[in-house]
Amino acid sequence: MPPIANPHRRLHRLAVRRARWVCALFLLALSIGCAQEKWVRVREVPANPLSGPLQLLSPSGPKPTDRTKLLARRYDLEEDLTPAGSDVLVKLAQYNEFEPSTDKLYALAELSYLAGKYSEARSRKKALEYHGLAVVHAYQYLFDERFGRYRNPYDPEFRGACDLYNGALESVLRIVQKQGKLVPGSTQTIETANRTVEITTVIRSHLWRAEDFEEFRFVSDYEIRGLRNQYHNYGLGVPLIAVRKHHENASPEEKFYPPGMSFPVTAFLRCMPSSDPRTGRHVVHLELYDPLNTSEINVNSRRVPLESDLTTPLAYALNQKQLENLDSSTMGLLNPAQTAKLQGLYMLEPYQPGKIPVLMVHGLWSSPITWMEMFNDLRGSPAIRDRYQFWFYLYPTGQPFWLSASQLRRDLAEARAIIDPQHRQAAIDQMVLVGHSMGGLLSRMQTVESGQQFWQVVSEKPFEQLSATEQTRNELAATFFFHPVPEVRRVITIATPFRGSEFSNDATRWLGSKLIRIPKMLISERQALYRENPDFFRKDNLLDVNTSIDSLAPDSQILPVLLSAPAPQSVHYHNIVGRLGEKGLLRRVTGDGDGVVSVSSARFESASSEITVEADHSSIHRHPLTVLEVERVLLEHLREVDAPPPSKLQRLPWTASAGDRHASETLSPVVLGSSQEAASASTQSR
Repeated sequence: MPPIANPHRRLHRLAVRRARWVCALFLLALSIGCAQEKWVRVREVPANPLSGPLQLLSPSGPKPTDRTKLLARRYDLEEDLTPAGSDVLVKLAQYNEFEPSTDKLYALAELSYLAGKYSEARSRKKALEYHGLAVVHAYQYLFDERFGRYRNPYDPEFRGACDLYNGALESVLRIVQKQGKLVPGSTQTIETANRTVEITTVIRSHLWRAEDFEEFRFVSDYEIRGLRNQYHNYGLGVPLIAVRKHHENASPEEKFYPPGMSFPVTAFLRCMPSSDPRTGRHVVHLELYDPLNTSEINVNSRRVPLESDLTTPLAYALNQKQLENLDSSTMGLLNPAQTAKLQGLYMLEPYQPGKIPVLMVHGLWSSPITWMEMFNDLRGSPAIRDRYQFWFYLYPTGQPFWLSASQLRRDLAEARAIIDPQHRQAAIDQMVLVGHSMGGLLSRMQTVESGQQFWQVVSEKPFEQLSATEQTRNELAATFFFHPVPEVRRVITIATPFRGSEFSNDATRWLGSKLIRIPKMLISERQALYRENPDFFRKDNLLDVNTSIDSLAPDSQILPVLLSAPAPQSVHYHNIVGRLGEKGLLRRVTGDGDGVVSVSSARFESASSEITVEADHSSIHRHPLTVLEVERVLLEHLREVDAPPPSKLQRLPWTASAGDRHASETLSPVVLGSSQEAASASTQSR
């Protein structure tokens, strides 16, 4: 007779199974929602600052401005102001040839642009001709030396001429693109009624090659949805989105470029002097600039700011399916082995020699996508983007954080070997790490000396006595024996559980054990270690920790070791602590902290500076005050990098003998470090 099943045990199994399904469905729904989030959407009508002044969207059709109408009346041309505009343009051009002036040039640019808009639906050739004329007339208005004393930058007409230049140039580029001729390095010939124009597309960035460009898209076609702030700089030129093409003979750093990467470009048309006045042959250069490195150019001995947009190209790239792998937060938590093939450094913009890398390390159940708000805001600061480049680290967050930290050390060493094998790029040696939550622990582990402390958490016996395969020994050695990464000079930690998190409790650890798939190889290797080394390991040591949730428990044995591990004096730490508002319900439920990490756990006494931001754990790294603090630290880092080394005259007075000199050189960094900490503490108290 079969045994009677225990009804209580059966109900328990059903409850466990139901909880697993509910949690799995919740995570799946959340991941689908994140995947479907749109960063940009296509506008019904491209954004155009000329739409209002010229009534481009009016049912009755576009119309010239009052200033142009006034000029037409003065020259008895008002009746010639027809939509086609050919008659008035011919007559006004004759007047301007006889008596050149800025008001005629402005009217010619405006009327040419309107004639081009009128012709777009009728004749592409005519539209190209008229828009080209509008660009030339606006260019003459802005740069012709004959009118320097008459140009008034405070006159709205001056900005109108800039908008006409930009708008007409964009219209030209749209037509050229439809013809498949918007290709870097190529030369196109445009025949007009009275001249021949040669347009050569020239790359003005040492970071780009002609084969890097797959296609161009126009910033004005897109409306940002997924980023709060749009950084658009006003000047001359057409902001573009360059979609990068993967090609053969790629440079080494392209290993870190994700598929579907796009980057900002500004197109500027430079009208060169006519090469043959008798034939009217004109040569112009369509110059492509990198707004991340060039914010202004020289035109006719004048400094001209470039029109640029840094946010829309980023949002466009994030909207592409090729970058979906960067948002692998749920998969990285639930199935670390599946995410391992995606693990590594990523660059969302071309590598920029001479700029200091800022590596952003995400936290538990997260991905590099979580940094996009901060990345967008920091890059919007000219002082930051002129000196820094931003990298991102993707890792499976379901595994214990010390394993991920070991892999980060490996990946940083590999990146340096690929990008700068001769160690000639001094900027890489000033790297800054920014870590959120568990990413802060990974970042901290890149800067400390392990000694024997970390291994002693695993076993009290010498590592040399361990019996294991060579591969297992190497992996364990890389995890528990390490030196500070020499490139890292500063670490910013945000809402980091230095002393663990109460979020890692019996319930969440049990749930994690049910949902997170532990790689079978990891389990089999651990079993083999225990079998080959009986009584070698401590009870409940780090090898028994299966998931990242377990590794963040307040009683985790590695956290006190990490907190007290020695670090070089050359590394500076800055800490940001999260705290919920006093009146919130979540604050009353979770206590003093950000809802996940308590204030006491997030404190870091070794930090040179520490601030508290009123925000919850999941949004603190996007909070404006957090972004401002990170920006402040980065600017402080630049001041220290740029500071001249202390001269011999600044040394301590007892440096006469060789022995005394050695003593003073040994002590002086300590003295400097103390003064810096005092200054930081003073700033924090204010």
